[in-house]
Amino acid sequence: MKSALTALGMLAELYFKRRPGCWKMLAVAVCMVLLAGLQAQDLQGHVSIILLGATGDLAKKYLWQGLFQLYLDEVGKGYSFSFHGAALTSTKQGQEFVAKVLQSLSCPEDVAPERCAELRGRFQQLSQYRRLRTSEDYMALSKDIEAQLQHEGLQEAGRIFYFSVPPFAYADIARSINSSCRPGPGAWLRVVLEKPFGHDRLSAQQLATELRSFFQEEEMYRVDHYLGKQAVAQILPFRDQNRKALDGLWNRHHVERVEIIMKETVDAEGRTGFYEEYGVIRDVLQNHLTEVLTLVAMELPYNVSSSEAVLRHKLQAFQALRGLHKGSAVLGQYQAYSGQVRREQQKPDSFHSLTPTFAGILVHMDNLRWEGVPFILMSGKALDERVGYVRILFRNQAYCAQTETRWVADQSQCLPRQIVFYIGHGELGSPAVLVSRNLFRPFLPSGSWKEVEDRPGLRLFGRPLSDFYAYSPVREQDAYSVLISHIFHGRKDSFITTENLLASWAFWTPLLDSLAHEAPRLYPGGAENGHLLDFEFTGTQLRFSRQQPEQLVPGPGSAPSPSDFQVLQSKYRDSLLISAWPEELIAKLADDIEATAMRAVRRFGEFHLALSGGSSPVPLFQQLATQHYGFPWAHTHLWLVDERCVPLRDPESNFQGLQVHLLQHVRVPYYNVHPMPVHLHQRLCAEEDQGAQMYASEISALVTNSSFDLVLLGMGTDGHTASLFPQSPAGLEGPQPVVLTRSPSKPHQRMSLSLPLINRARKVAILVMGRMKREITLLVSRVGHQPKKWPISGVLPSSGQLVWYMDYEAFLG
Repeated sequence: MKSALTALGMLAELYFKRRPGCWKMLAVAVCMVLLAGLQAQDLQGHVSIILLGATGDLAKKYLWQGLFQLYLDEVGKGYSFSFHGAALTSTKQGQEFVAKVLQSLSCPEDVAPERCAELRGRFQQLSQYRRLRTSEDYMALSKDIEAQLQHEGLQEAGRIFYFSVPPFAYADIARSINSSCRPGPGAWLRVVLEKPFGHDRLSAQQLATELRSFFQEEEMYRVDHYLGKQAVAQILPFRDQNRKALDGLWNRHHVERVEIIMKETVDAEGRTGFYEEYGVIRDVLQNHLTEVLTLVAMELPYNVSSSEAVLRHKLQAFQALRGLHKGSAVLGQYQAYSGQVRREQQKPDSFHSLTPTFAGILVHMDNLRWEGVPFILMSGKALDERVGYVRILFRNQAYCAQTETRWVADQSQCLPRQIVFYIGHGELGSPAVLVSRNLFRPFLPSGSWKEVEDRPGLRLFGRPLSDFYAYSPVREQDAYSVLISHIFHGRKDSFITTENLLASWAFWTPLLDSLAHEAPRLYPGGAENGHLLDFEFTGTQLRFSRQQPEQLVPGPGSAPSPSDFQVLQSKYRDSLLISAWPEELIAKLADDIEATAMRAVRRFGEFHLALSGGSSPVPLFQQLATQHYGFPWAHTHLWLVDERCVPLRDPESNFQGLQVHLLQHVRVPYYNVHPMPVHLHQRLCAEEDQGAQMYASEISALVTNSSFDLVLLGMGTDGHTASLFPQSPAGLEGPQPVVLTRSPSKPHQRMSLSLPLINRARKVAILVMGRMKREITLLVSRVGHQPKKWPISGVLPSSGQLVWYMDYEAFLG
């Protein structure tokens, strides 16, 4: 200020010497204008911050401290402040609560205690509590702010309303602010909203529409506190500042996978009301972990300091997310949870919750950069440790001839190569950025990040800390303090726009709907979880690594229902029964077929599989085509159990269905594919063409003892299987391996393997799906060996295994 006045004085003196008379008056006027401008810069305006829900838990733990930190950072920089705590609590109780909270506020370590006490005292003088319930209360608040401005001769810069209240209260508060408490012309309004932002896409859209009727998009700041965590906030700057090193690495050619993890040791006790409504996916994955995913996966803008560019690129990342399906997730629930819900929510003893407290999700991006790279999102309560991190693991195709004891961390390419944004807690205990020494030495701004000293004995991700270039913040900051500062400075890139919010819900809602009735795997909690929650993935399918014994009856006094278990292993007609929801059932059957194929190829060098037609096996074919890349197709022979007497290119042909849903997607040698010869000499299933005998001869020549390794069958609502019908006794007995039969529905003519040939198989799997099959399933469970009435009852391999695969609708109705 003094230097500016000196410069103005010299300017005036120059005018006085060279421009006497009227020029002197002009010089004085110019000086006055410039002085006024400098004074205006010194005092940029007054900001009123209204904390709604000021007596709540979030305000007590984080928000008042965050507001105090904002005051510490901005005091003396040209703004004046007033802080208004507001709630529905009575004035006296609210004042006492706020006074107690303000007394406990702390300063950073580099602020002397005397200075801290002085600043805290000033902040307390600037802070007050008032009860806000009606529009009249908001109008009175606005008048009080205006009166203060007028009394102290201040210009209003803007108002911040922080909604630390439940979402159901948003609309009424928004209406009152919009009608009665907006700042005057020239001043800005910023409204801060806490999650949850809806329960699914529809509710989020309704809430967004409601808020849009009161506020402009640029006025709304949706808080995801994970975006304020220092390691997360460093992802984009790190990518920007290390562009040269990362440009060639940050893609599908070099990244093996990305892990985004948040583990908690605490459970949901005391919060089961909230958790029953939201669960772990809505509470953590849909917001926190998805936001982190976009920061890793998005294309890096040329200017990362441009909020508009960052938000636009984040939206593009949302749009590239591949849709999720039930097989993309594994769910768990700690064992004490249902009991906690019964106690806290006054539920009956028979109540068992389906709310997941643990979830692992497999996500893929459909773009050139990330095609095929798995992103693993995982979070849960009552786990073995509290930790959060983002881990980018790079591919490693090196082989080192020397023993591992001679590997040097910054030279050996055989060491894991990874970049980790360590969000906090865990073994390290603080936020950090870690880069493997065999990658590159990263750049981080020295003013805000410092190198971490080695801690012998500490291991992270199986490696000593000395294997990494490790950096931690010079000064640790709470996430809410960071975000409140960004709100004050109008930095929108750290917040959730309406467009990005709806894009996120559009991605997650279909999965949440499909999982609504899924029973999560029970786990004991803490270190006792062992390997029970470990999971693995193949393609887009995620599954637990270890099978868990499932109980049909979940607890005393409760009747069994499909939602109480995932995979039931029991008996049906004295044979093994496997029952599950459709997607799990198909996945299980596909796994079993692959395992059978691998065993057969190891023993005999080839695998002979006979497949039924119809609609039921279609999801199985698709599963095998897209999820089982290790299947020994080159050594597999594919046969048909039955065929309709139509040309092989006809849409009703079983072979055509096999071709469309499986054969065109896998590499089976063409001479290993054996369609039934139903179309010979331009005729369909003519007995004189002897197509059945030709197929039997081909089986006899290629399949040892005419015993298929596996035969897949279905079951019709009349009890038929293959194309063996009650009304057509052909094929139920006798020496013919392949027969012509007649179906009661069109096309009537069929060709089918006979029951004696089917029963020579080493393994027979019968797939039964859908509510329409419930009656026949019940009936067949009671009948004996009566193949003439119910051909399916005649399926009993003479020396092989019979396994029934039924979904819950077919099994339980």
